[in-house]
Parts: sequence; C-alpha cells; structure tokens
Amino acid sequence: MLRTYLKTAWRDIAFNKLYSGLNIAGLAIGMAVALLIGLWVYDQCSYDRFTPGYQQAYQVKYNFNNNGEIQTQSDVAIPLAAAIKNNVPGIAYTALAYGPAPYGNQTDILQVADKKLSPTGLVAGADFLKIIRLPVLEGSIDNALNDYSNIVITESTAKALFGDTDPLGKSILHNNWNRKVTAVLKDLPANSTLQFDYITPWMSFENGWVKLASTNWNNSLFKLYASLKPHVTFAQVEPGIKLLVQKYAPVTYQSFGQQVTMQPMKDWHLYTEYKNGIAVGGLIDYVWMFGIIGVLVLVIACINFMNLSTARSAKRAKEVGIRKVVGSSTRGLITQFLLESTMMAALAFLLALAAVQTVLPSFNALAGTHIAIPFRNTLFWLGMSGYVIFTGLLAGGRPAFYLSSMQPVKVLKGRPTSSGPTGHFRQVLVVLQYTCSIALITATIVVYQQIDHARNRPRGYDPNRLVISEAVGVPFTKLKHDVMATGAVSNITECLMPITDVYSHDPLTDWPGKKAGESLSLIDAAIGDTDYFKTLGVPFVAGRNFTGNVGADSTAVILNEAAVRRMRLKEPLNQTISWSFNWVAQHMKVIGVVKDVLSNAPFAKAEPIMYIWQPGWSFTVMYRLSPQVGTQAALDRIKPIFEKYRPDYPYQYHFADERYAEKFGRERLVGRLAGIFAALAILISCLGLFGLASYMAEQRTREIGIRKALGASVPQVILLITKDFVILVAISCLIASPLAFYFLQRWLDGYYYRIQLGPGVFILSALMAIVITIATISFQAIKAALMNPVESLRTE
Repeated sequence: MLRTYLKTAWRDIAFNKLYSGLNIAGLAIGMAVALLIGLWVYDQCSYDRFTPGYQQAYQVKYNFNNNGEIQTQSDVAIPLAAAIKNNVPGIAYTALAYGPAPYGNQTDILQVADKKLSPTGLVAGADFLKIIRLPVLEGSIDNALNDYSNIVITESTAKALFGDTDPLGKSILHNNWNRKVTAVLKDLPANSTLQFDYITPWMSFENGWVKLASTNWNNSLFKLYASLKPHVTFAQVEPGIKLLVQKYAPVTYQSFGQQVTMQPMKDWHLYTEYKNGIAVGGLIDYVWMFGIIGVLVLVIACINFMNLSTARSAKRAKEVGIRKVVGSSTRGLITQFLLESTMMAALAFLLALAAVQTVLPSFNALAGTHIAIPFRNTLFWLGMSGYVIFTGLLAGGRPAFYLSSMQPVKVLKGRPTSSGPTGHFRQVLVVLQYTCSIALITATIVVYQQIDHARNRPRGYDPNRLVISEAVGVPFTKLKHDVMATGAVSNITECLMPITDVYSHDPLTDWPGKKAGESLSLIDAAIGDTDYFKTLGVPFVAGRNFTGNVGADSTAVILNEAAVRRMRLKEPLNQTISWSFNWVAQHMKVIGVVKDVLSNAPFAKAEPIMYIWQPGWSFTVMYRLSPQVGTQAALDRIKPIFEKYRPDYPYQYHFADERYAEKFGRERLVGRLAGIFAALAILISCLGLFGLASYMAEQRTREIGIRKALGASVPQVILLITKDFVILVAISCLIASPLAFYFLQRWLDGYYYRIQLGPGVFILSALMAIVITIATISFQAIKAALMNPVESLRTE
C-alpha cells in the first residue's frame, strides 16, 4: 500500500510540473531560511558551553549608582578577589585577570629565535584554568600559572613559534622577558567569548601601578572570575557577596553603593545589557527575533502549499470521487495526500540543504560566524527528519483533510468550485503571508534609517584622515618632531585612550552644588599634549586650553558640555571640583569647556568627560594625515619613524572613522539579515501569488473570452484579474502597519538617539508590496487578456 501511495504521489508531482515546481521551490526557500537561522541560533546559544563545569563558572561584576542610575560594570577592584574567597564558603576558586582586550592598545611580542608574533594575551591568576577548564594538550593546569616566568600558550601559537618541536619547557621571549612554557591549550573555539593566544601569570603583573592598586578598592580596572563548589547555587552565595564592598570599603561604598553580583558563564555572550542591575537582554533579543522570523518564513512557504493545493482541488475532485466509489477510505486518502506533501517537503529539504551549504561561506562572512552543517552528527539527521515530516504535515494538513472530505456524489455530478469557505480561507492565508512580508520590509527600512541616523550624528570631532597608533614607552616629543618633519601629517598629539574608546570612569568626590548622597562618575581622558583638541578638531565653548606647564596644568581640568550640565554649573570656569587620583584627593580648577564628543556609544547620550593633564599616562598617539599627501604615501613616510622609536614592535594603525563604524556592527548585521529574509519572504509570497494568478486565469478562461467578445478591453481584463489580489495586499498593509509600528517602537525605545516613526515608512512599504504584487501577476493577467476569445470559448 505504501508503495502504491508513493508511486501515485510521484506521478502527480511529475504530471503537474508548474504547480509542483512552485510548491517545491517555495518550500525549499522557506526551509533553507529556517535551517540557516536555526544553525545561527544554535551557534549563538552554544557559546561558552564547551568547557566541563561551565555551569559553575561565573564572572564577578559590580552594580553601582552612576549619576542616579543603577548600572553594571565588568571591571572590579583587586581586593575583592580575596574578600570573596575568605568570606563565601560556597566559592571554590577565584582568579583575577587583565585583558584580553589590550588596554592602551598595547601590543605584546612573543619571540623564539627569529620567529616573532604579536598575539592577543591574557594575564590571569593561578586558579584561572581551574575555573575556565579549557582543554589541555600538554602540561598540567595545577602549576601552570604559579610562577613569575611561566607562560601558557595555545596550540596555534605553539605551532607558529616552535613548529613540530615539543614546546613544553621551552623558553619564549615575552616583551624581552624570558618565560617557560608550562602548558599548551587546545585552540579556543569560535563560540568562546574569551579569545586569547597565551596566558601569563598574575603575579608577574603585580608591579608598579598594579601593585599600588592591589589594596585599593577605588581602582576598578580588572576582571574577576569565580567558580562555585559542586551542588552550590548562586542563590546560596549571593547574600554573602552582595555587600562585601560595604564591609571592606565603606568610603568607596558611600560614593557609589557598589553591590557585588555574578554572571554565569552560559550568559556571557547572550546577556550583555543590564537594567537596574539585572541582565535583561543583549544578543538574546536578536536570537529570539530571528528565530521568530525563521518560523514566519517557513509558515509563509507552507501557506503557499496550502493555497495552491486547495486551489487545484477541482482538478483532483474526480480522482477523489472515483477512489471513494471504488472503496478508498477517508483515512487512506488523508494518508496519501499527506505522503505527497511530505515527499515534496523531502525534495524541498534536499534543495534547501544544497542552498544553505552554498551560501554558508557568504553568511559566515556577513555574520562573523564559523557555522558549518554537522553532516556527521546523527542527532542532526534525526532532527532534520522530524523537520521534514513536520513541514510536510504543516503544509499538507489542510489540503489533505479538505480533499478527503469531498462527497463522491456531488463530485461526480459536476465540477466543484473553490469558492465559498475554502476560497475565503485561501484569501485569509494570502493576507497572512503578505502581512508578515510587509512587516519585514518595514523593519528592514527602519533599521537602516536608524543606522544612518546615528552615522550622521555629529560626533564632536573631525574623523577625516584621523589615525590612531599605540605609543607605549615612546619619547613623544622626539616622535612628534620627526613625524611633523615628514610633511605627511598636519597635527599629532598623545593621550591615554583613543577618541573612539573609553578605558575608565572616575568618581568626583565634590563639586559646587553637590547634593547630599549624590554621585557622579566622569570619563577620565588623560592627555599629554597641548595639540590634543586642535588635532581632533574639538572646539572650545568657553575658557582656554592647557599651557603645557606641568606645574600649572596638574591642577587644571577641562570639562565637556555634558559634565557641565550634569553638575548644573551655570558658570563653570574657575570652579573647583574634587576627585581621587592615585588614591589622594585632588582639587582641580575648571579652565575650559569643550563640545561633547561621542567616544563610545553612538546611540547613547554624550557622557560627561573631564580632560586632565597627565603626560605620563600617554599610551596612544593620534595624528591627522595631511590632505596634500596621499593616504598610503603618508603612512609610508610615518612607518620608519615609529619603527625607529619602537624597533621591537610592528607599526600598527587604525583609522578613527573605521573604528567608529565597528560600533554599528550589531545593528548593521540585523539590518542586512532582516533585508535578506524580507526579500526571501516576498519571493516565496510571489511564487504563491504567481501560482494562484495562473490558476485563477485558467479557471476564468471562458469568462474572459465572453467578456472580450462583448467588448471588454485588454486593460479591463487585466484589472479584472489583478484587482482581487491588490485588495488582499492592501488589507495586509493595513494589518502589518500597526503591528510593525508596535514592535519597532519597542525596539527603538532601547536607543537614546533614535529616529521617530512616521507614516512615510509604512506608505513606502505598502507601495513596494503593491508594486511587487502587480509585477508578479501581470504576466498571467496580460497573457489571459491577450488570448483569442475564440480559443477561450472552446476551452469547455
């Protein structure tokens, strides 16, 4: 019986090539989109779950009061590590870390003989590898980080430095410091939040300013990781860690009210946005969004199948009637039709699989992922089998029950029509299809408008031809003289952090008009050159620049407008503010006010900034290339000078506008993916609409012939066929617009700097949908309208 069903299903598919092709193509596109999104969602949700015991690993964070708002930061003070370990019995291990993101753009060098690398490094405590239990290829984690001169490297770093030689116990020159390889880790997978090429011990980092910070609760620049003992939950340890700052540093707590919290390792990648000290979102929002889009696109494809199958019911009515007369049961007919739809779904899945495999390299490049189809995974094929069966049943369920319910007496007496309840249901499905597609079109337009709105936002400085390089340990005065002598740059300056990044915030302890219990944290922008504002093109609103005199400038401060507003200073010049520097209260006089600069978040408010004179803190140089010299020619002139003053390090540079553009990465990805999926959803809907238009033209061939014989013109016939579809799409526009407005308004509410939704975007989406609809059905409409009425009247 099954063999007969399969042969019958295959014959029907082969006989009706147009409709079968449209059905399979629509299902294939829908299944490909859903499969691709499913692979992406799985990849995102698998982050940081590759290590044993990841459920017990946490990162320690602060919730603190910043300018009246509860915020969360990942950097904590060094003494917190010992406080947690000594006060919370449920904690198994703690480990401080610095990096892997290089503060101050500092490049590290690893060298073995003549082989030299500039990899990404991490400084970590002795128990770090007991918390983050990374796979070890050689050596042991027990003592890998317990000596000043040790170093742990990854497999690829070992291969690059030692080739096929066993690296264990061998020496590596790390920034002119000899270190011994004590362990080799397996390379971190792409789905790891932490990415580094080597680890050096924390104890070798405890010198200079870090040693001073080791007992100070005000210096929060370090990462802290912890693991819970077996069978211990965060809820059990939370009361013990929450108020440790209040217990050990009451003065610090009084300023900011820091409360200690921890985030589980499984949430590091997906939950990066906090509200009132609670992780509320991040990439998880887009995982849900694209998951829903994948389901919607698959549903749109299944609706195509339902519509075309029920529309063709008249052609299969006699088959159903005869089968019932000769003894076929309703259950048998349902089984046959469901088998047909499942067979089509299987064929569509093979096409979808080939399509996904073809586009995966481009998708990975677009999304910054390393996704691959797990062909050798048995669970994958079991899941895909269920996926095919589910899609077949979802797409074929309605047609199967509708066709099998036909009464043989009525069927064999005359042709059944597709009007009535079934026709209305088909119209509802078309409206549902286009509602989803139009909503996706609207979302795509709004996302791109929001990105462009932020891109065009005044940044407060001129990014044109502005270049950023690191300059740790460089004699800046000599460097500046030599670089300017090349004629390749118009200005150059030195500072702690590049204009595109924020390294630290510092608390103000006092300012004029401060209210009781009020706190304020400002970005600490240390600069060491009087050409800083000139180089960046940041204009002064009031006051003056630094003079370059260390004695006079060491007690001077320049504020931006946001800081002045936050402190409610009506006359900011010559006012005195106080902050803690090197753990000593500093009283600073305001000498100038500059325009706001967007350093970190292009969609957020401009943050309060204080510019202080600290030449010794200058890790970065920024310089503007001369407009009279070509970009590459200018860089070629500058390169030998940097190599002269930093012979052990490669000359590296970043353009400020490119680094700023990286901050739009997530929004740009969302816009591109939404645009692609919206286009595919429209394509699937158009395939269904094309099939329905073809069927309707075929069904109304005789009517069209009579109308033409009675004098109807070609435009009138075209209008006859297209108007019903256009009306359905117009209804879809009316439904999609308020739905899209609701969800897009909620999305935009997450941005301070945002566009305002107006009617224009919804009108544009509606016009695009109507134009696409007319273009899709116009071929069949024109073909039917131009048919000879004599031939049309002979069809029956």
